Amino acid sequence: MKEFWESIENLTYHILLYPMDLLRSFELENWTAANFINWLFMLIGFVAFLYWMKELKKYNDNDEENRDPKAHSFLN
Repeated sequence: MKEFWESIENLTYHILLYPMDLLRSFELENWTAANFINWLFMLIGFVAFLYWMKELKKYNDNDEENRDPKAHSFLN
């Protein structure tokens, strides 16, 4: 049973978390390159936000929605 838990430890620390250890050691040399993944995710989120706002404006300008406060049954 001990070998089973040691194999899970080996898988976790030496295989799955190895890329994070590389990024941690690389951060001391070049902060921007080490945080490239974070910058990439922030860029993707910003582009998605802009796209969503554009779509909301398109549906808002179409003016098909009934905006009466009693238009929805759950607002009675």
